[in-house]
Amino acid sequence: MEMRYSRLSSRTMAFVLAGGRGSRLMELTDTRAKPAVYFGGKTRIIDFALSNGLNSGIRKMAVATQYKAHSLIRHCQRGWSFFRAERNEYLDILPASQRVDETTWYLGTADAVTQNIDIVDSYDVDYVLILAGDHIYKMDYEIMLRQHVANKADVTVGCLTVPRAEASAFGVMQVDATDRITAFVEKPADPPTLPGDPETCLASMGIYVFDWHFLRDLLIRDAEDPSSSHDFGKDLIPQIVKNGKAMAHRFAESCVRDHPESNAYWRDVGTVDAFWKANIDLTDFTPELNLWDRNWPIWTYSESVPPAKFVHDEEDRRGSAVSSMVSGGCVISGTEVRNSLLFTMVHTNSYSVLDHAVVLPYVVVGRHARLKNVVIDRGVVIPNGLVVGEDPEEDARWFRVTEGGITLITQPMLDRRAAVA
Repeated sequence: MEMRYSRLSSRTMAFVLAGGRGSRLMELTDTRAKPAVYFGGKTRIIDFALSNGLNSGIRKMAVATQYKAHSLIRHCQRGWSFFRAERNEYLDILPASQRVDETTWYLGTADAVTQNIDIVDSYDVDYVLILAGDHIYKMDYEIMLRQHVANKADVTVGCLTVPRAEASAFGVMQVDATDRITAFVEKPADPPTLPGDPETCLASMGIYVFDWHFLRDLLIRDAEDPSSSHDFGKDLIPQIVKNGKAMAHRFAESCVRDHPESNAYWRDVGTVDAFWKANIDLTDFTPELNLWDRNWPIWTYSESVPPAKFVHDEEDRRGSAVSSMVSGGCVISGTEVRNSLLFTMVHTNSYSVLDHAVVLPYVVVGRHARLKNVVIDRGVVIPNGLVVGEDPEEDARWFRVTEGGITLITQPMLDRRAAVA
């Protein structure tokens, strides 16, 4: 196919799958879908996929939503409304809306695209980039698009290189010496390894590039197959591997790094432990994920709030933060904050201590509270004198304590505790 523009991204639509709950995040997804969960002090998880698309030159995007989508839809409307149709730019929000019939919601990842074929058609694009909306990474999709076209592939699958011991949690690719995919298996007990490397596997990132006309025909046939689960990983990709040309694209080739020797950063923050760790890692002296990079910014909705403020300077009542990230609108009043990440408009009161705490927006921490190794949900009011992180058995009576020893605190948990006290 002759290229109509120099950048393939200008002829590409990004279709972001953002309908999943993310149940392993427990109560953090009781009121919001996983892509709408807060991350990094001021962003949401979905901002990473959308920002990668924008920074790669893609100006046509759609976000398919389903589970408890209000928070996600509101965030996209507030933070991503700068696309202008007169410049041929679009960001469409596509809630599951019974567009096929009055009983059918999105049945699977592929069906979410199938039900919106007419909308994708209206974009008049050559390529469709399927993205998961729930991972933390920085990637130049233009590089993957160019590889897809150069290989004349039916599908190109974004892949991570992972240790064999961890590969059973992913969809795993078996490839030949040219990175053509010869087998694709979901969460195998005995995962296939890379040629010449028995300890390493290629795992799917849930990122796929298709020629739109090829994918369109494939989706229509899949929709007519009663035995299909209408899922890219379970149905469409294995079918292309068997009958067409599927190529693997290695994330290391398109990962956006600060330095060539930096590690390729990708995180699935799908558990409370992983979510806590990825946020706390940002407080390191030189974090692996650089949110300060002005050449590849992570765009988001930014509330209009005043700068953070630290008050009181007495021996046992000093507002301070060490090795921490403190967002706008926070008031640290006589509180010691260590190795913690505080989101927008967190207010803490005197004689309290936050240690390795991830505190979501609009939390109020009462006096004399001591909180260690915690995740605190949005809007929680921590009562005076609450101690968490020192007695695991006591913590587990009232809160969610993970296998890794992290305590998740939500307002309903505190309300139940107060009702018993």
